[in-house]
Amino acid sequence: MSYIPSPNRYNEIPYRKSGKSGIKLPEISLGLWHNFGGKDDFETAKKMLFYAFNQGITHFDLANNYGPPPGAAEETFGKIIKADLRPFRDEMLISTKAGYYMWQGPYGEWGSKKYLVSSLDQSLQRLQLDYVDIFYHHRPDPDTPLEETMGALDLLVRQGKALYVGLSNYNAEQTKKASEILKKLGTPCLIHQPNYSIFNRFPEHGLLDLVEQEGIGMIAYSPLAQGLLTDRYLNEIPKDSRAAKAVFLNEERVQQMLPKIKALNIIAQNRGQSLAQMAIAWLLKDPRLTSVLVGASSVEQLENNLQALQNKSFNENELIEIEQISK
Repeated sequence: MSYIPSPNRYNEIPYRKSGKSGIKLPEISLGLWHNFGGKDDFETAKKMLFYAFNQGITHFDLANNYGPPPGAAEETFGKIIKADLRPFRDEMLISTKAGYYMWQGPYGEWGSKKYLVSSLDQSLQRLQLDYVDIFYHHRPDPDTPLEETMGALDLLVRQGKALYVGLSNYNAEQTKKASEILKKLGTPCLIHQPNYSIFNRFPEHGLLDLVEQEGIGMIAYSPLAQGLLTDRYLNEIPKDSRAAKAVFLNEERVQQMLPKIKALNIIAQNRGQSLAQMAIAWLLKDPRLTSVLVGASSVEQLENNLQALQNKSFNENELIEIEQISK
């Protein structure tokens, strides 16, 4: 039986404009960095996408290297689009990125026109789409002129392969230069995607102010600091966790952060939230943020994250405590 989305899906989640554009994103978007790869359960992936769309999550974020193996997340998403979600393509905002290593040789990563054009062509094949809504440059390239990289993004929009362009992992100075070039080309930057959480304040070093000045939106990735801002590590390090497997985290890092995690969890409990919910709400307190990008391994986890939207306000004492703990 074909998928039929909930008729009430647009009553479930608030939307925010991305900078000065005409595009709105849901306050929580779904990222496919993990749990949509070749070794992950396909039916679980499908259930998560269906649930997300039923809740009004219209934005789905991918990259060429998401998997594992690289490219697998786009392939999974493409299969589900083709089989079930194609009738609702115009209700979705689908993004992908290029910048990290994808294939051998000098044209398989970074920011050359050769790499970016080839990468998006490959992504569109895997996604089984004619275009993506947002195409990001995934990381700054120290060896390619910014004019070439931004020129490639502009070209891909003019070719109809992307509607908008974005930047990821650029600092404030790099973003300003890139934004100026893109505006001159006639393809302004729609959105910036930085790593941002209570434990990672990178965007607060000029980037948030800059995107506001430039009229660029912002979507935060890793809002839960690779799981540190959840209840996963409050009592012990689970054997199947990233820390136990030394994937992005390690046990030493968790033990070092544990007192802060426990202190933040007390604040969350007093707010009637899980630590993860509070961490997401804390980001959304800033109106300059367009959306928070969450990953999920199950429908239940995604459902838990969405409950963050039920309490996004913080009193002054809570904010002061969070600042003191997170330093």
